[in-house]
Amino acid sequence: MLILVALSYVTNAMDRTLYPQLVPYINQHYRFSLGQGGFLATIFALGMGMGGLPAGYLIDRMSRKSVTILGIFIYSLFTLLNAYAHSFWDLSAYRVLTGVGEALQQTALFTMVGTFFYRFRTAAIGSLNAAYGVGAFLGPVVGMQLFLATGERWQIPLIVFGAIGLAFCVIFWRLVPSLFSEAKGLAGAIGHRQVEAHLPMRLATKNLVLVSTANVMIGLSTFGYLGLYPTFLKTSLHFSTSATAFCASMYGVGAFMGLPAGFVGDKLNQKRVILIAALCSMLVYLLMFNFVRSTSGQALLSLLQGICASGVLFVNIYSLTQRSVRHEFLGRSSGVASSAHYLPAAFSGVLLGWMVGRLDWGMAAIIQLGIFPAIAIVAMLLFDNAMTTRFIPHEAANDDVSSPT
Repeated sequence: MLILVALSYVTNAMDRTLYPQLVPYINQHYRFSLGQGGFLATIFALGMGMGGLPAGYLIDRMSRKSVTILGIFIYSLFTLLNAYAHSFWDLSAYRVLTGVGEALQQTALFTMVGTFFYRFRTAAIGSLNAAYGVGAFLGPVVGMQLFLATGERWQIPLIVFGAIGLAFCVIFWRLVPSLFSEAKGLAGAIGHRQVEAHLPMRLATKNLVLVSTANVMIGLSTFGYLGLYPTFLKTSLHFSTSATAFCASMYGVGAFMGLPAGFVGDKLNQKRVILIAALCSMLVYLLMFNFVRSTSGQALLSLLQGICASGVLFVNIYSLTQRSVRHEFLGRSSGVASSAHYLPAAFSGVLLGWMVGRLDWGMAAIIQLGIFPAIAIVAMLLFDNAMTTRFIPHEAANDDVSSPT
């Protein structure tokens, strides 16, 4: 079941990572500016941010399976409709609605596996991120091959990927049982007991605010990079279409590290893991946009950024958000994580594009892709590890289970 639900997440990633590859050709077709192209590349994140909190409330009131299927249907339908847009405004609307569907699916899936495998929550979320890596690798490579094979018609990959997603709605409906999707959190905790009595009886806590702040900052830097990185390679470094797609796809390969990074997060201090990964991410951005100009070097840096941003930071921040609240707020905490990560990120592409137009790629990257992770580091330094859920063996439990020490 974990493999099957992870496969459904592959289609989400394929759409998300294909679109930035098509932006230069969409810009040329409609005569859009770099800022408009950057806006289109990341505006889906506005839909994800808008859909995150409503998705969390829906999950607490409906079946997670139904919310997942609804999400896949919405983003697949509007991915397909992107190919038939007539102007900047209807294309923007389709991208936003695509993001709403992706938010519904992601929030439901992450709540599903976070509940069923709550003893190994970070590793389970990491496995979904590894599935994202599969899609993030296949999206640019397969999509651009379709683009080239059909006479450079940018609409064809969007039509094909949308149809794949619609087919997956049926697969998910027929094959995923409610025993898995609607589990209450008993599996994966055999012999252990979750301790959360020391946490406040509310959703909003100091730790939730701090980890959400870090999430916002990482989202702003990551999606600024994802939205315009292919454009940087083509316009500044003058890479070919194939070389650009290859370098961009290496980010997806880095996302495969979500699974081992999840196991590390379950065993070690997640706060420390996030701090180290954020520092590494800043260094990679500096090298990527200021010093390295070769295809092999950019591919390596894209791989490292995939490991840092997607494999380690996204997985551990999402898991830590769930661990910052009691189990009855799990669905809504997942919605908070999605909204915090994606809502501000919707404007990251246009912000980076605006700065590039007035400065240059290197200075714009230092400002946006360096300062925001630094703010995330400050927020995590203030995070209180003692105020999170943890697990103890049943035989070690005593009457004083509420103590955080």
